[in-house]
Amino acid sequence: MIERRVEVRPAWPFRLSRASGPDGVLRVRRGVVHRLLHHGPDQTPVVVRVAQTARDRVLLGSAAADPVAAAWGIERMRFALGVDDDLRPFHERFRDDPLIGAAVRADPAVRLRRRPEPFEVLAWAITEQLIEYVRAAAIQRRIVARLGRHCARSGLRDLPSAATLAAQAPALLTSFDLAPKRALALRRCAEEVASGRVDLHADETGRLEAGWRRLRAISEIGTWTLSLLALLGQGRYDALPAGDLAYVKLVGRLQSGGDPRARATEDEVRAYFAPYGEWAGLAAAYALRAAAPELRAVAAAA
Repeated sequence: MIERRVEVRPAWPFRLSRASGPDGVLRVRRGVVHRLLHHGPDQTPVVVRVAQTARDRVLLGSAAADPVAAAWGIERMRFALGVDDDLRPFHERFRDDPLIGAAVRADPAVRLRRRPEPFEVLAWAITEQLIEYVRAAAIQRRIVARLGRHCARSGLRDLPSAATLAAQAPALLTSFDLAPKRALALRRCAEEVASGRVDLHADETGRLEAGWRRLRAISEIGTWTLSLLALLGQGRYDALPAGDLAYVKLVGRLQSGGDPRARATEDEVRAYFAPYGEWAGLAAAYALRAAAPELRAVAAAA
């Protein structure tokens, strides 16, 4: 095994989360974050470890049989953690904002919970459509346990690859408590990614949006799913999952003067956060932190 270590000084105040993931693939052991990833067509296993050694220092280490895979693993975890993101422009612009300013000033280290691989966001977003998050997390754990990749040395698990999910019968996916329509959507999205027809890592705006259009043509794939993919899988701070229940409740309450029963439409949510422009996704996350406790509980489960 080839080991690689990189010490990073975050571009902006940073706090490493010590919470393990509800799907069981991200583990925290003695304050160190552990994650198993797989690189390239050969699916080379990569174990990545992350520790915050000081307020302004983060140590990332990886182990793999190939040096390219080891370096890739660190790069993907840097992306997932947002450790290199310079959020100064956002904070300077909105620190006095009437809605989120107090929350922005109180905790500048807030990061969005990204995933190392965009397909993870796409797959899990499908499992989370229109059901309680606790139930969705249980479905995800079943998928990982039955179809996921395992590293005996580390004891870690990874999500199944797109190719693996594309090869599954819909009946098997529904046996995990996934609704039949969601099972078909998950398999079709996996087929698009595994075949290369959709490149979730595209770095050109035109190619990226072409991939979204192909996915959008699949039944059950809507704007909420694609917005989550863009925000948490592709690093697009301008993406806003406007159909999320937490935002529908938040904007409904704000627009109604505090009525806890009020609900906004997706278009109303988008219009409400439109003034935040390229930072709409992060601004919305801060808005939930500034909201009433019951709305924060909805956000925590999202």
